[in-house]
Amino acid sequence: MRQVFPGVFEENRRLYTLNSGATGDKLFDEDLVTVDSREYRGWNPLRSKLAAAIVKGLPQLPIRKDSKVLYLGAAHGYTPSFVSDIASEGIVFAVDFAPRVVRDLVFVAEKRKNILPLLADANHPELYCGITGAVDVVYQDVAQRNQVDIFLKNCNVLLKPGGFGLLALKARSVDVLQNPQGIFLVAKKELEKKLTVIDYRLLSPLQKDHAFFVCEKPKS
Repeated sequence: MRQVFPGVFEENRRLYTLNSGATGDKLFDEDLVTVDSREYRGWNPLRSKLAAAIVKGLPQLPIRKDSKVLYLGAAHGYTPSFVSDIASEGIVFAVDFAPRVVRDLVFVAEKRKNILPLLADANHPELYCGITGAVDVVYQDVAQRNQVDIFLKNCNVLLKPGGFGLLALKARSVDVLQNPQGIFLVAKKELEKKLTVIDYRLLSPLQKDHAFFVCEKPKS
């Protein structure tokens, strides 16, 4: 296995994370591969915007082994489970507003003790800031029209100075008629008013009409 980032590996042009759960235990019917007595989980970029961004050449991944991560739009927990592998000694606060998917998240959290599911609306970080406290990373994959506003609000309230925000932006959720490239450029300008945009890249064809932003919050 070749290490791409700390906690992320590549073999035969496929991504993997080191399995932090029980040996042989699959969460999403992913491939399990054992190399030198260590078990790795196959990470599909067609199911994960973060994996797609890595495949598309993401220059840095600011999630560390001990990172405290706020994950907005956790859904059923596919990508959060891989983030929990990367931040194996940290914690992932997995937020979603849909009770149905949070029930699924609870089952994932039973096998990943560093995932804490939260049933909450990402539009209102003040409702869960008392639980999470300040975090090292805000990751957002929320398919709502005001995606950028939600992201900036959470970064403002909960992201530590010098911390990083990762945004997977879905153009069609902002405006189904407008050109996605135009939407992404407008979003970039909005982000730059509050954060430093370190990287911006398109995720097509792995994730259609999506862009991925890596941002840093000023230290002062």
